Amino acid sequence: MPDATRHLTLANGLQLTLRHAPRLKRSAAALRVHAGSHDAPAKWPGLAHFLEHLFFLGTARFPLDDGLMRYVQALGGQVNASTRERATDFFFEVPTNALAGGLERLCQMLAEPDLGIEGQRREREVIHAEFIAWSRNPQAQQQFALLQSVSPGHPLGAFHAGNRHTLALQNPAFQQALEGFHQRYYQGGQMTLSLCGPQALDELEKLGRQHASLFATGTQALQTLPSLLSPTNTRLVFTHEKLPAGAEQALELLISCLGDNRPGTWLHALRQRGWLQSFKAERLYSFAGQLLWHIDLQLSANAKPDEADALLQGWFSFIRQADLVQMNHAFGLLQLSRERSAGALELARRDSTGQPFAKLDAQGLQALGALLQGLPGQAHGQWQLPPVDPMLMADLPNAPAQPLPAALKTSDLLPGTRQYAALYLRWHLPSPLRQRLQAVLEQALAPLQERCERASVQLLFSAVGEYWQLRCAGQPAAALRAVEQALALMLKPATSCWQPSTATPPPLIPIRALLKQLPDAVVGAHPASAPASMPTQSQLDSLWQHARWHGLATGFDAAALSALGTALQHCPGQGSLPAPPPTWASHRWQHAEVPGSEHALLLFCPLPAASEASGRVLAQLLQGPVYQRLRVELQLGYAVFSTFRQVEGVGGLLFGVQSPHTRQAQILDHLLTLLRQGITLDPGARVALAEQFDEPAMANADVAEWAWQTHLATQPGTLDELRRAILKTRQTDLDQLLGTLLDKDCPWLCLANAAAPTLEWQ
Repeated sequence: MPDATRHLTLANGLQLTLRHAPRLKRSAAALRVHAGSHDAPAKWPGLAHFLEHLFFLGTARFPLDDGLMRYVQALGGQVNASTRERATDFFFEVPTNALAGGLERLCQMLAEPDLGIEGQRREREVIHAEFIAWSRNPQAQQQFALLQSVSPGHPLGAFHAGNRHTLALQNPAFQQALEGFHQRYYQGGQMTLSLCGPQALDELEKLGRQHASLFATGTQALQTLPSLLSPTNTRLVFTHEKLPAGAEQALELLISCLGDNRPGTWLHALRQRGWLQSFKAERLYSFAGQLLWHIDLQLSANAKPDEADALLQGWFSFIRQADLVQMNHAFGLLQLSRERSAGALELARRDSTGQPFAKLDAQGLQALGALLQGLPGQAHGQWQLPPVDPMLMADLPNAPAQPLPAALKTSDLLPGTRQYAALYLRWHLPSPLRQRLQAVLEQALAPLQERCERASVQLLFSAVGEYWQLRCAGQPAAALRAVEQALALMLKPATSCWQPSTATPPPLIPIRALLKQLPDAVVGAHPASAPASMPTQSQLDSLWQHARWHGLATGFDAAALSALGTALQHCPGQGSLPAPPPTWASHRWQHAEVPGSEHALLLFCPLPAASEASGRVLAQLLQGPVYQRLRVELQLGYAVFSTFRQVEGVGGLLFGVQSPHTRQAQILDHLLTLLRQGITLDPGARVALAEQFDEPAMANADVAEWAWQTHLATQPGTLDELRRAILKTRQTDLDQLLGTLLDKDCPWLCLANAAAPTLEWQ
């Protein structure tokens, strides 16, 4: 049954978009202000971005401790904002019963912000730290250089992020510009508010009318038209002018065609030649008929770039003459799959931008034709439109049912009615050959992973220590088809996959690089030397023969489980039980070599499985103080977080900081000082936390991951038991847990891009 939607305009000019989606478990709001960095005075670069940050510092009615950020985080929700060239977006997702509280805070902070100078001064330092991280990020700088190449006079080539030097707080003219920007653009006529959830449309409308009426009445301000986008010589960068409405949706269809790697397509032609390492196409900018987009194509050393470009132009020429109605039909099925898989937040954000998941309408098809006419083309290559991808089909694979293997456990934590299923498979492979063979499997699975991503199926192959793991999640029928194909590829990779890959993944900022290494650090894995010889199929066969595996499935109904039994008949290795999770005796420091010059640290404090409830309460209560002390008061950096995290079956407190100026040892001292101050139990926060672990209130992916982590921990449990244990947590439990954590013999793990500061951490 399709979602029900409603569109209306409030008396103050605000556009209200409502979506009733009964399948959803959470609700979301997304508010778009039709003004961004290019609308701010050129004299004050970063003003729009700075104002976006200031909104979150609290208001007279909702101070920082009770503002939108803290409110949503306390409920286990998501909240963020983004300043684009011509729009600024604010969005959050919360349990359904908390939508009203979140919406009230969102509207309040945008309509009546606290622009006090002290708050401005503190937040400017946060902006400056963000600027430093941006200036040191190679990917960010490459994109900035790309934008500067488009047109010398276009605002795309200017600096808009803001820093300590461009945000002249003491200048009265700056303060006047800041207030003027808020008054001009943060009013009803400039806004589109989208509400999405399982609530009835009338209920959503009532909430929208009640809280959005706080904004002043106004009309949409005329945004200054930019100068023309000049044609660029930068390879695989495309500029368009004077496109009709619907161009953004048309580009989405074109990018979906470009991302199809099945036989007959451009990507398949590149992969057949052994040239393709990675591909990504994305829209960089669109406004007033202008469109700028880019293909990020990484080719192998033996590739011929000119031939690759000629093939692309041949594909463009083919698409220009193809049946656009047929293409749009396939695109519609793809969009439907994406809509079924999307959560409340993604749906609300799409609605707020006027681009719901749908095939192109007549206007969109006209825009597609204009877009294609503006692309280079030539007769080159042999092409065909692939048929509809079977992964978009909702029916289960037709095959004789087989019993489930004994090594696969099933969990009923996620009901089959959710239409979201997850399968985890894990192999233990002690042989050092697994490192070389891992690269072979990664190459073999890459095309399938690309197809899965297009069809809203998550297929992830990963390695931790001596283990390989496959995770597949999404619509049950699609997940089953993906798993069956993945196992076949893992058993018999194509011949082309056995050659060494020269592809290098894009560098991550230090804190994200540390997070990627955290699972290996938890299991105590260290890089090991692999045999220098080229791996072979016989070595892979031998590895599989000696492998031991176990797994978990959740979200599959009875019919899907029967089909899953058939798919797993070819699962390699021998069935086993999960091993107990790793442990260590005392403080442990691990120095990680990661790219980037900023100081970064992760502190992971593992807890016994029996302490999960009190640990989660403690982590919840620490979020606010950690953020307030380290980010707001000490201004250590832009990236500061604290949470409860389950890693390889081990649950514990996780703290993370990336700082441009404060060293790892000092960061650790700040954390220890804060922990020693203790924490006071908030009964309301305890209740709110317990409610987060009610399955109907949890994201499906979170339910599946909790089930898997509990499986790895070899500590059977239920969400109901966890919820009851959280409600029973007392102040004495928190005090005792903190005391245990602060003991010098407590098994902490510190993962940092620096050596240990003292012998205690060796």
